[in-house]
Amino acid sequence: MLMFLPGLICDSRIYAPQQAAFPDGLVVDGYGMADSLAEMARIALAQADERGVEKLDVFGHSMGGRVAMEVFRLAPQRVRRLALVSTGIHPVGENEPAKRADLQQVGYDNGFEALVDTWLPPMVADANRDTPEYATMRDMCLSKGQATFDAQIKALLGRPPFDDLLKQVRCPTLVMTGELDAWAPPSQHETIAAAIPGSKLVVVPGAGHMIQLEAPDAVNAAIADWLAQPAGD
Repeated sequence: MLMFLPGLICDSRIYAPQQAAFPDGLVVDGYGMADSLAEMARIALAQADERGVEKLDVFGHSMGGRVAMEVFRLAPQRVRRLALVSTGIHPVGENEPAKRADLQQVGYDNGFEALVDTWLPPMVADANRDTPEYATMRDMCLSKGQATFDAQIKALLGRPPFDDLLKQVRCPTLVMTGELDAWAPPSQHETIAAAIPGSKLVVVPGAGHMIQLEAPDAVNAAIADWLAQPAGD
């Protein structure tokens, strides 16, 4: 089964075009108030268990890519294919906690809408900001609220290292990002692809970080190619 994992303050709405194209897939519709990547991975696996599904083609976007790696860490035998999209493998940087705290403070001082309107625009390519899809993204993010944002930031700042884990990946792996993704740029994904034997790197022209809604046709085509790769059952 194809499983979609959303990123920071995202839910199934970020995957609407993928749900339409792959209706048998499972979209994890957020992670509640989970504040660790491992807990998010357990939530995802529990949803697969509820459907009686053993083997998974795991597609993780942004923070969801890190959750996907935790799914692999917890249950490598269940991951038939892996897609790491608009994401990263780097550890917490020296200035990262302070930068994330500054963004959280925008919400505390000015309300969560101000936080979203500070954080979201740079995540989307300039040409894609005045669109209905952008309005969908904004509404989705606003619906999550400060408490969920804080819990997920805690999870990201507590992330474990992935370097050794990537070397263990032997299943068909898609590594994908947008050409204009300033948060998770192509160079970052070149590094990820180089660390996973046999992975395929896809860079989508004209897309920023919110690639599923910015370039749905290109994303869906890449998914179809990835699913067509033979994988052990």
